[in-house]
Amino acid sequence: MATELFNNGTHLCLMFSDLVEENADAVQANQFLIIDHGHGALIDPGGNMTFNELTLTMRKYMAPQDLHYLLASHADPDIIASLDRWMTASKADLVISRLWARFAPHFCKLGKTDKRIIGVPDTGGTLRLGESDLVLLPAHFLHAEGNFQFYDPISKILFSGDLGVSLVSGEQARRPYTNLSDALPHMEAFHRRYMVSNKILRYWASMVRTLDIEMIVPQHGAPIRGKAAVAQFIDWAENLSCGIDLMTLSNYRVPDQPIPLAA
Repeated sequence: MATELFNNGTHLCLMFSDLVEENADAVQANQFLIIDHGHGALIDPGGNMTFNELTLTMRKYMAPQDLHYLLASHADPDIIASLDRWMTASKADLVISRLWARFAPHFCKLGKTDKRIIGVPDTGGTLRLGESDLVLLPAHFLHAEGNFQFYDPISKILFSGDLGVSLVSGEQARRPYTNLSDALPHMEAFHRRYMVSNKILRYWASMVRTLDIEMIVPQHGAPIRGKAAVAQFIDWAENLSCGIDLMTLSNYRVPDQPIPLAA
């Protein structure tokens, strides 16, 4: 089922949050479709677990073969493990950090990605979609080395990848947070482990405060909606100790315990 995040008649933003079965071993993941004047971009299309349902569900709005872009925030399996199937089902180009441009083809059969990867420089840039521009924002080390977020100036939505994640069910992901305190129990532990350092978060906060953001929508969990909640999240992230800030020598010891085997 698609959740409509924005629709002004010519510009549409959709979220698909419930395509991974609730009892599956895999983490819940969101996929996003932006359509402007008939031109479509699929953000973080996901792995093989979501491909069939996503292609069926999105047909109400756009046929997969009519997509122009597949936008990947980074190269994790839950982002683009289904790339081989998308390269067959559509004529879309993959837009991904230059750091991952030569790694992404490993998800595909030989030749599938030839002349179909747009490598984004570290500084980011704008990408024309229909009659609008998407802004590809540098978000390196949040959490991947080459990482981008996607800002849509029409809807004023920041598609934030793994920043802003809350670990909830697909059903809960459809209900936006309007106060950060409601999200933090599902958010804090993830960010402390997956974000690299407070230094990077401070740089990110300084950058995104220059944007007019109505909603932050992560790749896992629920959107953060409203300027007040967005500002709360930016302030929280800016002051968060995480990643290498929390590592000590005790995290780097030669282990002597056996790993439990799968049942």
